[in-house]
Amino acid sequence: MSLKNKLNRLKPHISSGREKPEGKPLKKAEETPEIPFREVWEQEKVSPFYFDGQYCLVREVNYPLDHQHGDYQFGDLLEAVSLWNREKTLHPLSAAGHGPGDLIFFDTETTGLGGGAGNTIFLLGHASISGSSLNLKQHILPGPGSEVALYQSFLENVDYTTLVTYNGKAFDWPQVKTRHTLVRDHVPKLPAYGHFDLYHAARRMWKHKIERMKLSIVEQEVLGLERKDDIPGFLAPMIYFDFLERKNPEGLLGVIKHNETDILSLVTLYTHLSFQLLGRDQSRSAKETFEVGRWFSYLGESGKAKQTFSGLLNAGNEEEISAKHALAFEHKRQKEWGEAVSLWKECTEKGSAIQRLEASIELAKHYEHREKNLEIALRYCRLAENIHKDNHRSTKKDMKLTVELEKRLKRISRKQFPGQAQDSSN
Repeated sequence: MSLKNKLNRLKPHISSGREKPEGKPLKKAEETPEIPFREVWEQEKVSPFYFDGQYCLVREVNYPLDHQHGDYQFGDLLEAVSLWNREKTLHPLSAAGHGPGDLIFFDTETTGLGGGAGNTIFLLGHASISGSSLNLKQHILPGPGSEVALYQSFLENVDYTTLVTYNGKAFDWPQVKTRHTLVRDHVPKLPAYGHFDLYHAARRMWKHKIERMKLSIVEQEVLGLERKDDIPGFLAPMIYFDFLERKNPEGLLGVIKHNETDILSLVTLYTHLSFQLLGRDQSRSAKETFEVGRWFSYLGESGKAKQTFSGLLNAGNEEEISAKHALAFEHKRQKEWGEAVSLWKECTEKGSAIQRLEASIELAKHYEHREKNLEIALRYCRLAENIHKDNHRSTKKDMKLTVELEKRLKRISRKQFPGQAQDSSN
């Protein structure tokens, strides 16, 4: 019988998890259940965890800190955390105030991609630094009736106060919370936690060169890692359902290895992002440098943004003028008008259409309101109008800008030539 037919036959008999467990007592602990294929599990460093007559399976693996995963060793995480603590820069990925062992790299495997109580987590994996090694632990659900043991083993020994995930804010942790609700009367509470979600960081940094931000693609394009013989994540539910029927862990071991690689890659990805953001990565590209500057600017870290953009001013590449344009606005925020005006003038000559437009408008404002030089203000306002006409699209934003430019031209003209009507097209 094919795997697909097996799964279809199994569906009516597998608990969907929609019903909350009744409040009746669990089996007595002495009723130890048998574990099919126990020898196979033990060969893969998997052992049972018993709790109130149930059991789950727990796999533990330790890696030395000099183990290479992609372009980094796990020990490089210690330097990344140390850099954040020395830098004390306000940033969503900052580990300031934490030690390396406080970061819990976390990932799950589920029976589906949707939300809700019908989606069961069958594998909870996490890794953290402890002493001279990276310790990986994976909690495996052997069947629908063993979630109490699964969450007991997951929650009893680790302080999950700082999670590092890949899209975990939107998917993994909400699923944990949903499933935990069904067994919360029997297991410890979920902790309050901080959260570093690397999916959003990777998207911000590399969307210019990666169309799909799957972790495996980021590994290949950014981290110097290529998976071999990896089981695609979308096959994990079918493989797990087949395991429920046959109990043979052969296929599920591939899913467990996939989850392990995901978690190890989170360590490498966090290290790489930290080195990029803090200027430790000497191979950071001009485009990546520019994105780092934009991120600091967005966060209001103007000093760090200026420092980052300034590193591109004489780069002699396509990012140079973009950095100058962005740097001008950082100077504006600090009321450093001389530096801002100088950069805006260069942008009106060498920038893209949008950069030339924005720089012309800023110069028109500056000369009208600060320098009180209406002749120059009018010149830059007309330049902005011409650039806008050449690139005008019929959008609400463009139509609004057209009106604003016309009003500005009329106002400057009235100031320069009181009592005379001026044609803005001249």
